[in-house]
Amino acid sequence: SHPLLCPPGIKCGGVLSAPSGNFSSPNFPGLYPYETECTWLIVVAEGSSVLLSFSHFELEYHDTCAYDYLQVYNGAAQDQGNLLGTFCGHSPPPPFSSAWHVMAVVFRSDRHVAKHGFAAAYKKGSREVWWSLCIHPAVLFHCPHHPCLLADACGGQLTGLSGEITSPRYPESYPNDAECRWSIGGAGGPLTLVFADFQMEGGQGCGFDYVALFDGPTVAAPRLGRYCGSARPPRTISSSPHLLIIFKSDFNIGGRGFKAHFYSAGECQEVFTTIKGNFSSPQYPNFYPNNLKCQWSIQLPPGYRVKIFFLDMELEGRSSLTGGCDYDHLSAFDGGTENGSLLGQWCGRESLAPVTSHSNRLLLVLHTDRNTAKRGFSISYVGVVPMNVSCTRTDFHIQIPVQALAQLERNRIYLGTPSCAAQVVGRNFKIHTRFDTCGTESQRRNNTSVIVSTLYIDFSVGDQEDIHQYEVQCEPKRKEASVTLIAGPDPSRLSQAENLVDAQQWEGEEIYAREIKSQDTSDIVFISICILAGLLMVIAVVGLVLL
Repeated sequence: SHPLLCPPGIKCGGVLSAPSGNFSSPNFPGLYPYETECTWLIVVAEGSSVLLSFSHFELEYHDTCAYDYLQVYNGAAQDQGNLLGTFCGHSPPPPFSSAWHVMAVVFRSDRHVAKHGFAAAYKKGSREVWWSLCIHPAVLFHCPHHPCLLADACGGQLTGLSGEITSPRYPESYPNDAECRWSIGGAGGPLTLVFADFQMEGGQGCGFDYVALFDGPTVAAPRLGRYCGSARPPRTISSSPHLLIIFKSDFNIGGRGFKAHFYSAGECQEVFTTIKGNFSSPQYPNFYPNNLKCQWSIQLPPGYRVKIFFLDMELEGRSSLTGGCDYDHLSAFDGGTENGSLLGQWCGRESLAPVTSHSNRLLLVLHTDRNTAKRGFSISYVGVVPMNVSCTRTDFHIQIPVQALAQLERNRIYLGTPSCAAQVVGRNFKIHTRFDTCGTESQRRNNTSVIVSTLYIDFSVGDQEDIHQYEVQCEPKRKEASVTLIAGPDPSRLSQAENLVDAQQWEGEEIYAREIKSQDTSDIVFISICILAGLLMVIAVVGLVLL
């Protein structure tokens, strides 16, 4: 048989635990064998990182690397959330720095077309270069005067959806005569960079120590800014999936340096301002990446509340020690910031009830750790329209601030049928109707007679139908009203409606209340007449007796 098809005594893979070393594909620099699978697990001292680079790379090429390929993992290879990249063809993978002391490399070949394979080297790096790597000048990244294994190592090529970078030795003073370059890219969308801390030597024109940002992978790209001193640079968003960060210090006077976070704006950081929408974890329904902090902010007009629906949820499970969501978890905060009230924190695989904010803003934050990724989540949301619903023994009264539905004509808001459209009275849409009109009907719920109708709010644009439906209910005997969202972002998902507003009162500004009991002036008049009639009867009787 062909020697490449049934290679005698071929061995590959294994555990590499020395502080540094080299490994290569089987038979390198000769042709690698067919139908081969090798896994190298690199383990260095705990508290260190693994620095990996490739000196030679030649595998069979395919657009999606479906035939022969090499994969690099930030940790154990069994966890897809640790995958840093899949590579094939003639372009070598970029140098990598692991986020902890374990890295895995997997090589696979099929039964056709063999090439010369690859040669790689690894070294133990400082834990300070969690998200960074000092790269040989031939690969365009360098840190002058600082060997790659020193704590001053800096710069590198970063390809994750999110991450953190810091100046050398941060938060201690950075070294003199340093130059570092971080090239961030490959996540598929524009990148956002936010500085959490910044303190460097100042000077007019930032001619001494500085951080420079470029809107692309090289210094030939447009410059987005050059910063020094103690003022934090503004939030920066690239126009492409690439961002270059250069840090430079001169021969004297240093500072604490900087710490910055980056994330892909498309998948990991989004802001929603529409009345309804949906979003999901990065790469859903495939496994989400590890080491993420993603945020989704929903910001609606004043008076609205936000209701989110969990369509699918599968994260890493709870800690067996504490029973809490200590690993990967999704949190919801009221008010739009992490300083707001915590509405809930979830993990594992659960079927969750909808969650409603107390204000017009809601923030969702996803944290993932360095291992054990899952499918993630899919969420839809809808804005709950602020309204005051009350009732008497005979009528419904509905009031909605015009500012909450400023883009709608009054005929887009109706009770039961379009003929029962709202009227504009002052600053409010109002509907005042009797129970025997506008599609109302009598029902018996929990052994109580109630009057029920449907309020329609039509947000449709063109051919895109978008009608929100609220069930309006009155218990005439107690004169108590409530309103329930029954169709919003996806009617098929909202079969179990939930009370969103038991009652809300508006007096120019938004005031929420649990229950409102309207006063029926007609009842008061009726009772007054009855009392007066009674008094007259008593007077008449007394008069007859006296006569």
